[in-house]
Amino acid sequence: MKVPRRRFLRWTIGGAAMLALPRIARGQSYPTRPITMIVPVPAGGQMDSAARLLAERMRTALGQPIVIENVTGASGTIGVGRVARAEGDGYTLLYGAWATQVVNAAVYSLAYDPINDFEPIALTTISPWLIAAKEAVPAKDLSDLIGWLQANPHKATAGTSGAGGPGHIGGILFQQLSNTRFEFVPYRGMTPAMQDLVSGQIDIMIADPASAIPQFRAGRIKVFAVAAKARSTAAPDVPTVDEAGLPGFYLAPWHGMWAPKRTPAAVIARLNSAVVAALSDLELRQRLGAIGSEISAREQQTPEGLKAFHQAEIQRWWPIIKSAGIKPG
Repeated sequence: MKVPRRRFLRWTIGGAAMLALPRIARGQSYPTRPITMIVPVPAGGQMDSAARLLAERMRTALGQPIVIENVTGASGTIGVGRVARAEGDGYTLLYGAWATQVVNAAVYSLAYDPINDFEPIALTTISPWLIAAKEAVPAKDLSDLIGWLQANPHKATAGTSGAGGPGHIGGILFQQLSNTRFEFVPYRGMTPAMQDLVSGQIDIMIADPASAIPQFRAGRIKVFAVAAKARSTAAPDVPTVDEAGLPGFYLAPWHGMWAPKRTPAAVIARLNSAVVAALSDLELRQRLGAIGSEISAREQQTPEGLKAFHQAEIQRWWPIIKSAGIKPG
């Protein structure tokens, strides 16, 4: 039997629509069960704390809990890789960071693509780091510190959380811009490094705000500048590097949220809406600020904003990291 052309077209279009319905409905009804968010660092640090605060606020908008799972190892590549291999259904998410999404790809040979194997959801927070020194360093401001380091090449020591960490990479950039040379001392994290800065065992640090600001407020260390274009809300009395005499030394590790590749656009939009609503909550903003995390600009709280920002960070930092010859720790 010959089917009339119009009827055939109606059947074809109708069939395609029926195939699309489950995908559309999934986006509209999502989520129907708890969501797992992979955090590729140990529990208790700034990144983990920020992820937990955000996940708790997102529950209100989504109507489902977000369960944090810390999947650690190989500088975060194990956790990130798990998300890259997960089904794109919106029930496995990644809370990633500058270190896991930019640095690792320049240092490690990865089994996933940090851009193309993920769907961006939103840039969440940015944390400008600080130029700090032990109390006994003979410098009253950043210009004095640079002069002291230039007059004593290779004599000063700088604590880091290890090769490839923000303090290490930031220290390399600092040396390049200030024409100074000092020796790096790796630690198992920022906490023990800060302890040795306070006790005077090391001289300087490019330090995270969560570790540095409480010690600075207590008068145990010196802080000369924040590595950003604008002053930090957590330390508004500390000048920017532009104001202090080292323009262009910007180091602001950041956090963002991703889903696996091929997650439906409707699901991404639902998650993005929940993130934006959470980040607009005044109490959440205050709690994030207390741990040195500043809310990203509104235009960066979109999938497109995160993707563009991520790509720009790769273009900026990969040449610096690769030229330094940083190897996996």
